[in-house]
Amino acid sequence: MARLAKTLASGAALIFACAVDASPQAAELNDYPTSARVDYVFGCMKANGETRRSLEQCSCSIDVIASILPYDRYVAAETVLRMVQVPGMLGGEFRSTDIARNAVEDLRRAQAEAEVRCF
Repeated sequence: MARLAKTLASGAALIFACAVDASPQAAELNDYPTSARVDYVFGCMKANGETRRSLEQCSCSIDVIASILPYDRYVAAETVLRMVQVPGMLGGEFRSTDIARNAVEDLRRAQAEAEVRCF
């Protein structure tokens, strides 16, 4: 009987250790804050009709983008897209650099994949 209790306790400890160990991996896969996901979905729905179907498609879309593009690269691309609209020299810096273009191209590729999978 004591042996069974010891085995069960060891099994429970192993399960707990695996669950605790899995948490950081799950957090790494879901590194987009909820507010960023919601902001994307709102904008996407505005562009694609404000229906239940567009909610599902747009939610799917940001999930696909998040699976392809780390959050810091997503923020960089979004920043570039906003800054290229600034007139003058400041906006020009974002329009003319390879780093800015590459960031936007990465986002566009992720969006294209999301469109294929979700729309």
